[in-house]
Amino acid sequence: MSLVFDVPAMTCQHCVDSITSEVSAVDGVTGVQVDLDTKKVTVDGDGLSTEPIVAAIDEAGFDATVAS
Repeated sequence: MSLVFDVPAMTCQHCVDSITSEVSAVDGVTGVQVDLDTKKVTVDGDGLSTEPIVAAIDEAGFDATVAS
């Protein structure tokens, strides 16, 4: 299962590292791909829910919405 989130405020590698670290700690997450060009975060895992992932991205200092 994959979920994709828009994170428009990402601008640098530090942003990528922070988001990757926080989201990787969420239960069930098996992979995190952050694309600075598209400002999208793709999260892979089993039984994922959007709420804890959005909370983890928020903890990293960014606002996230589910990509449409």
